Amino acid sequence: MRKYVVLSLAVAFGLQLYAQKQDDMRKAVEYLASQELGGRFPNSAGDTLASIFIVDELRRLKLKPAVKGKKEKAYFQDFSFNKGEKTLTTHNIIGVLPGNDKQLRNEYIVVGSHYDHLGMGGQGSGSRRPDTLAVHPGADDNASSDAVVMELAKHFKKVGSPRSIIFMFFGAEEQGLIGSKRFIEWMKQEDAQRINLPKDKKNIVAMVNLDMVGRMRGNALSVSGTGTSSGFKALAEKAAEQTNLHITCIPDGYGPSDQASFVAADIPVLYLTTGGHMEYHTPADKPATLNYDGMQQTLEYAQELIIQLSKMPQAPDFINVPGSGDMKHAKFKVTLGLMPDVSGASTVPGLRADIVVAGKPAHTAGIRSGDVIQEIDGKPVKNIEEYMVRLSELKAGTTIPVKVLRGEEVLTFLVHLTPAKK
Repeated sequence: MRKYVVLSLAVAFGLQLYAQKQDDMRKAVEYLASQELGGRFPNSAGDTLASIFIVDELRRLKLKPAVKGKKEKAYFQDFSFNKGEKTLTTHNIIGVLPGNDKQLRNEYIVVGSHYDHLGMGGQGSGSRRPDTLAVHPGADDNASSDAVVMELAKHFKKVGSPRSIIFMFFGAEEQGLIGSKRFIEWMKQEDAQRINLPKDKKNIVAMVNLDMVGRMRGNALSVSGTGTSSGFKALAEKAAEQTNLHITCIPDGYGPSDQASFVAADIPVLYLTTGGHMEYHTPADKPATLNYDGMQQTLEYAQELIIQLSKMPQAPDFINVPGSGDMKHAKFKVTLGLMPDVSGASTVPGLRADIVVAGKPAHTAGIRSGDVIQEIDGKPVKNIEEYMVRLSELKAGTTIPVKVLRGEEVLTFLVHLTPAKK
């Protein structure tokens, strides 16, 4: 009888801890994506408030600061950049957990997410509704990931890690991955103010990036960078088995987020995302739209991933993989005007169109968000890699058939292709 009582208490404690983590993540998202923070545009009052909120958590956990300084400043890597005729100043936020293994603690894993967003939107902001001057809360992009990374910091502060972990919240990602680029540049320089960080970027053996992890569908998660080191695909799949997630592995790491800066510096990466949606980069990206159970699953998956990385007896090698999955930097002659699902959540053959932009070729032809693309110009499309290949084969000015699955109905649309912007 006593055994069952102990078991019941353990289950109750586990459920309580699970609920507490979700509640903490929800509170973090609700604050970071609040109207008070105004969309967290770099150099704004909301940017400052978000920074203080994150630093308070790092200090509470007693993570090591990154620079010689006082209070919040000790956790900041400040930098400036030009936005039109203005010079804006912001920072990366950095807390360090020293490793507990004598042989491995001089090797570092970066675990990161960007904390900035688009502010009020408007022209030049990158908003999908450039004429909408309103707070763009950025709940999924990227408060969802910030909340998960803060929980990861709590977890590893409690259990420790053989390798050292740098928990980083990047600034100015939406302005062109500026924060992550500046961090890599900083690692290449001598700086007497830098403390508790690697002496050289060569001591950074891996980077795990989270960007938009708040809208999980179908128990699915996209993991990019699985080809950037020889053991990463097996590592990612093992973590998926242990957390009961369906993952889509994309070999290259050149996706449109901060891990791309690390790949460019020959550092292997793993990039986690639950993919795009219609609220992406709009005022409708609010906390109430998020899947907090899915965020909990992503948290547990990331924990397993980082545990495995931290215990690898040898530092991961780096493999330079061509950018087949790079939707932001790939060069195509044409555009369909849609954002494909990279999470692998679709349960039917093909590639789901997460977002079909009004006025663009696919939308004009009749394709809608949620349609599953199965053929382009008579050739099959089963995944993101085949979709990229099909796009590379097309020419502007031509009209091609695109077959989609909408519910249980198979439809074919004639899409007139327009040139992609250079």
